[in-house]
Amino acid sequence: MPRLLWISIPFLLAACVGPMPAPDPRMAWVDLQTREVYNMLMSERLDGKRLDDGRYFQVSPGAHVLEASLRYYFNGPARRNTLPINCTLRLRYPDFAAGQRYRLEAWTLSNQIEAVLYDAQNHELAEAEVLNCWQY
Repeated sequence: MPRLLWISIPFLLAACVGPMPAPDPRMAWVDLQTREVYNMLMSERLDGKRLDDGRYFQVSPGAHVLEASLRYYFNGPARRNTLPINCTLRLRYPDFAAGQRYRLEAWTLSNQIEAVLYDAQNHELAEAEVLNCWQY
């Protein structure tokens, strides 16, 4: 029961946050997505500055460094000893374009993490690097 409660906390908090702002056509918009429904990907920093809203990135045209956190559960051998893990990801991309929509998608394969930036046509543009991971 405590694990179920812990998993539901992000959804409850999301309900408390206001609606998503409308994208500024002079900026690029980056949606955040995970492949696993029980994982959570949140924006943390844009060019080293902490963000107020972790649901997206909105960036000016050009080069930027995006940092995001991925929270997931790592299942030990035989699915025992499930550990909650938080990883910091860094994405460097030189060509964000005004008015364009992007997607930063992250997923886990056992204890390996992948994160890729895609454009609106689903073309892979860049891979994020994993800076660090820790149990929380």
